[in-house]
Amino acid sequence: MNDNETQHQRPLRSARWFRKDDLPGFVHRSTLAAAGWSREDLMTRPVIGILNTWSDINPCNLNLRALAEDVRTGVLEAGGIPFEIPLMSLSENIVKPTSFPFRNLLAMEVEETLRAHPFDAVVLLGGCDKTQPALLMGAASARIPFLFLASGPATPRSATGGQLANATGVWRLVDQLRAGQTQCDFAAFERSVMGTVGHCAEMGTAASMSAICEALGVALPGSSMVPATDRRRNQLARETGRRSVKLAAEGGPRPEDILDARAFDNAITLLCAVGGSTNCIIHLLALAGRVGVPLTLERFDEIGRRVPLIANVQPAGEHLTERLMTAGGVPALLKSLKPVLHLDARTVDGRTIGEIIESAEVLDPEVIRPLDKPVKPGETLVVVKGNLAPDGAVMKACAADPKLFRHRGRAVVFEDVQTIADRIDDPSLGIDENSVLILRNAGPVGAAMPEWGMLPLPRRLLERGVRDMLRISDARMSGTAYGAAVLHVSPEAAVGGPLALVRDGDIIELDVAERRLQLCVDPEELERRRQAWQPPVRVHARGYRRLYDQHVEQAHRGCDFDFLRGADAETLPEGLFDGWVGGW
Repeated sequence: MNDNETQHQRPLRSARWFRKDDLPGFVHRSTLAAAGWSREDLMTRPVIGILNTWSDINPCNLNLRALAEDVRTGVLEAGGIPFEIPLMSLSENIVKPTSFPFRNLLAMEVEETLRAHPFDAVVLLGGCDKTQPALLMGAASARIPFLFLASGPATPRSATGGQLANATGVWRLVDQLRAGQTQCDFAAFERSVMGTVGHCAEMGTAASMSAICEALGVALPGSSMVPATDRRRNQLARETGRRSVKLAAEGGPRPEDILDARAFDNAITLLCAVGGSTNCIIHLLALAGRVGVPLTLERFDEIGRRVPLIANVQPAGEHLTERLMTAGGVPALLKSLKPVLHLDARTVDGRTIGEIIESAEVLDPEVIRPLDKPVKPGETLVVVKGNLAPDGAVMKACAADPKLFRHRGRAVVFEDVQTIADRIDDPSLGIDENSVLILRNAGPVGAAMPEWGMLPLPRRLLERGVRDMLRISDARMSGTAYGAAVLHVSPEAAVGGPLALVRDGDIIELDVAERRLQLCVDPEELERRRQAWQPPVRVHARGYRRLYDQHVEQAHRGCDFDFLRGADAETLPEGLFDGWVGGW
């Protein structure tokens, strides 16, 4: 054994595939001999899987091919054997109407890949919104030690008209164009967007999930905010490869050792502190379901009440994620959150969260604020309930106009997104700034929950300077967006939730302080409407989308499949070779 090889403290999982004296082991070893590995290599060295969601149609993940090579180098340097496996790549920018339903499909692919291959540990490479949670969900279910490495944030450039060419800039420019307040050449602006590889450079879903991975303890400290184009990300990839070998040699910690209630509390705390994407709420609920942590929406609200916005990052703040990195990154941010963290939570780094943040330092107090001097007062993420959302709905309060936190208005109902596009500027609808815009049939069953929750405002109101209105939907909203949007209404309209019973002109009340969302209609009238309601016709007769419609859970449970919650003895095929003669 070479000096750089690790003395293993316990038997390797891969050794079950490569036994010396059985026929299946011979078959496996013979197959992998074509890759240049000897019998001795395969029996004594950790086998590391590199699960790569690279695709050249997915700009967020476009640099993962290069990062995979750096991970491979790190694995070899530490004495391991790397094998890269390509997985499906989910681009929220490209897959229409949304990549969201395929999060569960990718999670299944990850779990079955790890169940079927002889890996002692695995490195997960992801970037765009749904690849990250899918990788975590699948690996957590497989119970194999893993590390996560993100593609890293893109580096936006300034564009024609003075707008920053990032996703938040797109939303703002579209509003300005519709209001007639800019002469910007939109085609020229469009050519500037996604100018480099990498995921969103503001606290959209991808950046939020990357930061959360550090708080969960499944990514190396300081790894999330380094730009995709920065050579330090390649260095992190090599270090991730080296660390994966150590993880395999020590037999863990395994996912269930790290992803406990403390880790999820820390993740929610960070999510609130950065004003992160509401989509992360769904992903954390789903991930918790995979490892048996009884996480609920109420826990998000409990933590959200005591953790203010302290990261001055778009869209709730001013700066991009690169400024957060230079201010000390996620470790420095966690240090500012020290009084409200579980410092004894374990990480793949081998240290606790408390040990990691001891050496962290806040280098820019304008970007990372102390708890008693937040970027904005009040809560960042809130959960509301009431007769319109019995199982809850969420709101990104830090990105909304506080004037709408206590609001009473007349409902204007849209059955689908095409109707909004066709009629939002129709003066006959009588929409004014006090109206409550309702979009329904856009939940997990109704439309696979696309990011349609930031309903557009009527042009004539934009021209008058109105920039925010109360919007309610069973859809999601891009983490790069902003506005007073109550999202993820559960249960959704398509399965008969109360949102399906709202009619034009009904009065709706929102009271954020009281966490209340109420449809002000007499209960007897609501019951009459319920009796008359008919479910929409299901359009998916075959394939994965039919499976999705039949088994997806509601938003307050994370929209995972009901048959994938928890893990069982089948996850690790420990009896794979026992009695192989009868079934090989």
